[in-house]
Amino acid sequence: MEDEFHELTDRVRAELRSPQDLVAYERLLGLARKNTPAGREELARMLTAVERPLWAREIAAFILGCAGDKRAFETLVLLLNYREPVRCATAAHALGKLGDPRTARAAAALATNPLRTAYALHPVRLLAELRAPQSVPALIATLERLLTPHNPYWRVALACVEGLGALGDKRAVPALRAAAGHSRLAAAASASLARLGVHEDPPGVGAGPPA
Repeated sequence: MEDEFHELTDRVRAELRSPQDLVAYERLLGLARKNTPAGREELARMLTAVERPLWAREIAAFILGCAGDKRAFETLVLLLNYREPVRCATAAHALGKLGDPRTARAAAALATNPLRTAYALHPVRLLAELRAPQSVPALIATLERLLTPHNPYWRVALACVEGLGALGDKRAVPALRAAAGHSRLAAAASASLARLGVHEDPPGVGAGPPA
């Protein structure tokens, strides 16, 4: 997790607003370096302490999640659905390392929720990474919902297309064929179909891509 942790800590350092913040930040880095049972207990307490800022809980959850400590699960899922994509990406990375069986269900719930589509990119990518039983049905459902003209969430649809190709499940063929009719998705959909062993000329571009 070294590169991702450095990216996280560099970003968080820019959020510090006081000398007290800097002291707390340095304390967290020290706990990460020591990686002792007592240190992990202190990190776990930070996840629920009401006076802790979000950046402190994010660092604590990331460290615990990458260490496989399931006490980080709830905080990481909260961050996976956060309004800032950079925090979603950090949470998705840690959840991928966590190994908690609840992760796929949570990611599927976020990806398929039409009210949270704006924040669904990283849950979609996480589902493809997890290769869980929930992954293919959730990605198909999300993709089919986004195949409407002028849908603003075409990047989420593209992640679904790419994830379904990587997962290699033939249940995705109808949805991928439909996606091939949208200009922004056509190339990726054709590539994913080929990965599934379906070789065909892509259909003509449809009335409107998710744009």
